[in-house]
Amino acid sequence: MTNAQATDKHPGELTDVPGWFPPLDQMLFTWFLERQQKQGIKGDLLELGVYMGKSAILLGHHLQDGEKFTVCDLFEGDAPDGANQAESAKSYASLTQQIFERNYLSFHDDLPTVIAAPSSVVSEKVAPASCRFVHVDASHLYEHVHGDIGAAHDILVPEGIVVLDDFRSEHTPGVSVAAWEAVLNRGLRPICLSTQKLYGTWGDPEPLQEELLEMLRQRSDVGLSVQSAAGHRLVRARSRGMKPPPFPASRHYVAPVAPKAPAAEVTESRAARPARPAPSRARRLAKDLLPPLVTRAVRRARAKRS
Repeated sequence: MTNAQATDKHPGELTDVPGWFPPLDQMLFTWFLERQQKQGIKGDLLELGVYMGKSAILLGHHLQDGEKFTVCDLFEGDAPDGANQAESAKSYASLTQQIFERNYLSFHDDLPTVIAAPSSVVSEKVAPASCRFVHVDASHLYEHVHGDIGAAHDILVPEGIVVLDDFRSEHTPGVSVAAWEAVLNRGLRPICLSTQKLYGTWGDPEPLQEELLEMLRQRSDVGLSVQSAAGHRLVRARSRGMKPPPFPASRHYVAPVAPKAPAAEVTESRAARPARPAPSRARRLAKDLLPPLVTRAVRRARAKRS
């Protein structure tokens, strides 16, 4: 992961918000959240680690009546330990709560509940068994991710979904260890794996997997494989030139101005030329009589020379 830079402009579209949220994961978030709505699954939304708000903006769009959205991030606050402080200084130095709120309010009328603190406090702020969808994208250090997964377990409703970011990136081995430890020893059951995220549940993943597989097999922009490991069915999806799903533009969106077409080159055609005036009677006579006269004069000249 590189450090995406902040911008001082209001975003016009979701793609204008800096952050790491590929089109494949935008599509999967949308599919899972819309399926929950169709199934009548109620519950709040929670995101641990928001950066500049890209995934939070999408999550907020799927809030149902009576639901609450909570986000938690350090922002400019102090990290709980030296390793976390070094991580924040290296990758998130440009992050401020003001930037997050500006970006979020470009797309929504109201802010979510913002917890400006380490993710370790979220269990004190969010009620147990209250959320249907939790996105974990805070610290990448093993101890913190282990705690975040435990908090997600307690906060989710039985059929709720947790998404673990950066579970297999080479620079975040702590996330990988914590994620697969949760699968092997803490009851987390994978639903699917994208290039960047692990989608799981502590409920029954099979109904979700069957519907997901049916949807993914109908798409030409997704590479798909199914494997088995340690008694778990692993659905793997990868993008094949996927475009982000449609998303409403922000209140600051300005439609691009179409470039003006170059002026057509004007060429004179025969039809456009003014008509020549008809020759006068004198000119017609000259045209008819002049050649015979010239011919006679030439003959006379030759005869005299001979």
